[in-house]
Formats: sequence, C-alpha cells, structure tokens
Amino acid sequence: MARALTDSTLKGIKPPAAGRVEVADLRCAGLSFRITAAGVRSWSFRFRDPQSGKDARSTIGHYPDFSLGQAREAADALRGKVAKGINPISEKRRDRREASSRTFKALSDRYMEEHARRFKRSADADERNLRLHVLPIWERRRYDHIERADVIELVEGIVKAGSPVQANRVQALISMIFSFAIDAGLVKSNPCSRLRKRGAENQETRVLSDSEIREFWHRAILPPVTRRVGLALRLTLLTGCRSGETAGISRGELSDLNVSGGAGWLLPPERSKNGRAHYVPLSDVARSTLLSAIELISDEEEFVFPSPIEAGGPITGHSLTVAMRRMGGKIDGKAKKTWQADPPSPHDLRRTFATRLSALGTPKEDRDACLNHTRNDVGSKHYDQYERAAEKRKALGAWADQLQSIIAAEKSA
Repeated sequence: MARALTDSTLKGIKPPAAGRVEVADLRCAGLSFRITAAGVRSWSFRFRDPQSGKDARSTIGHYPDFSLGQAREAADALRGKVAKGINPISEKRRDRREASSRTFKALSDRYMEEHARRFKRSADADERNLRLHVLPIWERRRYDHIERADVIELVEGIVKAGSPVQANRVQALISMIFSFAIDAGLVKSNPCSRLRKRGAENQETRVLSDSEIREFWHRAILPPVTRRVGLALRLTLLTGCRSGETAGISRGELSDLNVSGGAGWLLPPERSKNGRAHYVPLSDVARSTLLSAIELISDEEEFVFPSPIEAGGPITGHSLTVAMRRMGGKIDGKAKKTWQADPPSPHDLRRTFATRLSALGTPKEDRDACLNHTRNDVGSKHYDQYERAAEKRKALGAWADQLQSIIAAEKSA
C-alpha cells in the first residue's frame, strides 16, 4: 500500500486484526510506515543493497517519537548514504562493534600509553586529572561527539567548585588529548581550539616566612606526615629542586655522600623538566637529610624515597603535595594564621629557596643554575657550557647556613 502520508492520514490508520500493515510514503522514496495488531507504530527505510542488489529495510524509529517530518529527514539522509554505496544497516552494525573503541575512555587510554607515558614527565598528573575530573563524566561518551560546549560545561563545573587553576589544567589536558587524536587521524578538529582559559589565575608569589620555615621544618617529619615524605620535603627546600625530581631520587644519582663538602646529586636529563642533566651540590644539611632517608630503606632498594604502594618504584611529587596539605592542620604558633590563610605547596618551597638566594646576594646566573633554568640567549645556549658547580655549591651552602640559623632562632626565642 502506498499513500501521500500526512499527520491526519497517520492518525487514521487503524491496527489490523492480525499481523501488520505497511504504508509507503509517496512523497519520500523508501520511507514506510508500519502498524502492528498491537498498535505499535514505527518508521523504516526500504532500499536496495548497493553491494548485493537485495532488498533491505533499515529501522528509523517509533511514531510519534519520530514525527512525519523527522522520519522524512532521516529517510533522505539514508537515501544519500545508499547513493554513495553505503549500506545503512551494515554501517549501523559496524558502529555498534566499534562503539567501545570510540569512547573518550578508549581515547584517553591511547593518549596515556602512546604519548604521555613516553614523552611527559607529568604523566601521573594527567592520569590523576583524568580519573578525578574527566572520566567520571565522559568515560562512555563518544569522543567524536564531544563539542566545544561540552568542554566548557565540564571545565566551568570545576571553576564553580572553587578550583580555577585546576580547571585550566584540565582544559589544557583535554586539548592535548584531542591534538593527539588529530595526529592519530581519529578526529578532524579540536573542540578546545582557541578556547580561552575559563579560570582566573593569579601570579604565584607565595614565599614562606621565617616562622613558617621553622614550623615546616619541625612538622615535616611528624604525623600525619611520614618521616620518609617529610625528609623529601626538607630536601626540596634545601636544594630548590622540583617535588617530582626530589621524590624520584635514586641511589645511583648520588655521589660522595660520606664526604663533607663534596657530596652531590646528578639529576639525569630524562628526569629534569628541560631535558638537561642538573648537578646539585649537597650541603652538609642536605647530605645529612639524605643519609637519614637511606637509613629507613633496605640495602636492596634503589629509590631513596620508595613508594609504599608501587613495589620497586619511588613516591610521586603528588605525595609531597598531599603531605603539605595534611601538615596545615598541625601548624601552630606565629605561622598558623598565615599558613592557613594561604596554604603553601611544594612548589612554594622552590620559590622560597629562589627568593632566599636572591636575598643572600646570589647572582642571577648562579640562581638560575641552582634552579636548572634554561638560558635561551644564543651564547649561553650554544657556547657557554660551564656548569657553575663551584658557584652552586657556594650558594647552596649559604642557604643551608641561613636555614639552620632560622631554625635555631626558635630555641633562643
């Protein structure tokens, strides 16, 4: 049966006594309306398989969920596919089979395995942000269906939760994942392209005061912080190294620990942010801190600060961040008010180190060398390969002396 279907016509078609009735729409080639004896009404598209030449039928949906106009639009789209040699039924089956591989979870897993774990020192942070902020919402979403508005909605949720800086980090991570997907030929565009940062960031200026340094030094190795993590935090303040660099230190990176004034730590290029090896002369206080940490581990353990979770691996920089956060609840005395008003992070220990070196009169070239900052001028980058080891040892020794004076001032106060 074929008729020029209208809404009135559809409403007037009665269910058959048995079986089903199918009515072809004269105004839309291939579109047909079906009604069963139970009164179930549905749309389908009839076509000839471009490959086999056999008649086939692709379901569109139920009526009135799909109106007449919507059904005609769907039929037009299916007809266009058939004209291109595509079997809509085969395409739908293929999409179902590939659905699991097209989820954002599948894409993020590929990103972590093929990019982050191979090339990024912040891979652990990427994995943590995915687990905490992205996958709970997008895990089963098709990545090729994620649009700009979806990114904004997700990131704005983090901003409104009071974490604007974290929101920007998550946005940058999502953008990186989609850039990876473009390079892998999985998508054609990045929904984060030219998307401004959603969270407002203030320039970081946090530097610990003398009273905060004293409280930090005392509290770092007391519960709820473990002594192992506390010693890593102390070493971060003493050397100015990044928390992840300190956390991952191994025995093989250390030399002459038993030699006062000669001990050193050579950070390999694969563990430094700029990909350059970094020699850190160890003051006697830093040397003593490392020896105390080594006393806590067995002779078979390679990492100075071994992970209590991952066998054979070190703690992570995130462990130091968590420890600083937990420490805040125990801070007392003069430092309590300022600490709780603006809780410092491990990176603030590095900034404190740099600021204190400057106050001690350490030249900028020596401060940059202590911080392993890359000098980008042509002469420094390509010709000046002097490592400033002697200057660094002098600067780190001066800072260790001042640090001890600050800590000792507590006893005389």
